[in-house]
Amino acid sequence: MCEANAYLRKDGKDEILMEMVDKVVPQEDGIVLEDIFGRRKVVKARIAELALVEHKIILEN
Repeated sequence: MCEANAYLRKDGKDEILMEMVDKVVPQEDGIVLEDIFGRRKVVKARIAELALVEHKIILEN
């Protein structure tokens, strides 16, 4: 599987936002995360790090 989990980094700690993320789409007002079931979440954040081997998407405000 190629999905990743999305985390929001706050005060140096990573809090899970969404599991099994299949799509990451940058938009003007933030980032759209979509999981393998088609559920979407819009987050007002930017990509801080992609750890592809670890299947992690790290976002920051």
